[in-house]
Amino acid sequence: MKKLQNIPVDQRPREKLLAKGAAHLSDNELLAVVLGRGTAKHDVLSLAGKLTSLIDKKGIDLSIDDITAIQGIGQARAAGISAAFEFSRRRIRPEGIKIKSPVEVLPLIRHYSDRKQEHFISVSLNGANEVMAVRVVTIGLVNRSQVHPREVFADLITERAAALIVAHNHPSGDLTPSRQDQDVTCQIRDAGILLGIPLLDHIIFHTRGYYSFAAHDLI
Repeated sequence: MKKLQNIPVDQRPREKLLAKGAAHLSDNELLAVVLGRGTAKHDVLSLAGKLTSLIDKKGIDLSIDDITAIQGIGQARAAGISAAFEFSRRRIRPEGIKIKSPVEVLPLIRHYSDRKQEHFISVSLNGANEVMAVRVVTIGLVNRSQVHPREVFADLITERAAALIVAHNHPSGDLTPSRQDQDVTCQIRDAGILLGIPLLDHIIFHTRGYYSFAAHDLI
């Protein structure tokens, strides 16, 4: 990862945001703006990268202690990050968004499309096909993510979900399902039938596009 001082001034996160808008920044760049600056030992983009990974892993369970465990982020900045995170969670939530077609969940997960590791994501729906929650189930390696149906359905059973959509990014950009992707889809589909929580689709995605198992009649 490049250090901030090695990036042209007009391409640095804050300057890019002011010139083009927040939508043009990566997650790391957005968090670099929130952090403001790094330390003598930790560049702000490096801190942002560590914080992004932490948020992917902890999700809504992110705590002040989790944040301050990152060297270079003290309590004051951790408090600001936690407050911003909680405000966003309260005000801008996916809950209640009605899904007419499974691929309509893509706007809720597209920020994972440029990750260097596979992120396996579940989107739970209620009986009205409204989004209940979006979760990162597992974070894997560069080319695969180990996932088991029990990890996918644990929270869905508790929240009494009526249906499920799963998705994962392909860091390589190749959207072709692997044999493992097909096997995992079958396992989750079969478990969903037994539990009464049907799998509506498995979507593989990248910044270049997406692949839908349902669209190819593979669910």
